[in-house]
Amino acid sequence: MPKPVHSSGQGLTAIFSILRTQNPQLRLPLAVSFGAIAGALCRYYLTLGCNQWFGTAFPYGTLLINLSGAFLMGFFTTLVIERIEVSPDFRTLIAVGFLGSYTTFSTYELDTEKLLVSGHWEVTALYWICTAILGVLCLELGNFLARRLP
Repeated sequence: MPKPVHSSGQGLTAIFSILRTQNPQLRLPLAVSFGAIAGALCRYYLTLGCNQWFGTAFPYGTLLINLSGAFLMGFFTTLVIERIEVSPDFRTLIAVGFLGSYTTFSTYELDTEKLLVSGHWEVTALYWICTAILGVLCLELGNFLARRLP
């Protein structure tokens, strides 16, 4: 059982200690979970801060989060693929857990970039446009159906 955490530096050490000592089948779900908690909290507090600073007439918080998430996904994945070697648990904690919870837009942008690099221009355009347009349509469909519930 891990020791109680007394400082933020010890918190990360405790998390990675837990990840190292658990059953291998539990390590990746735990990594996703720990990353998701941090990503969701960052998203929440950044949105609150942007709303207080800029107001709520435009979704500045969401825009900042989506663009920074896309930047972080590109930076992190390139760094760990091309520059430094990190454990699969840490890659999963950051890319899937943190950034997946912080924003799925970063994964959308990564997938689009992979299609671009592969040279599938038509498929890339279709994916990019359909995701944006169908995303809004699905949101509206969900709103419509929720309003129709008895």
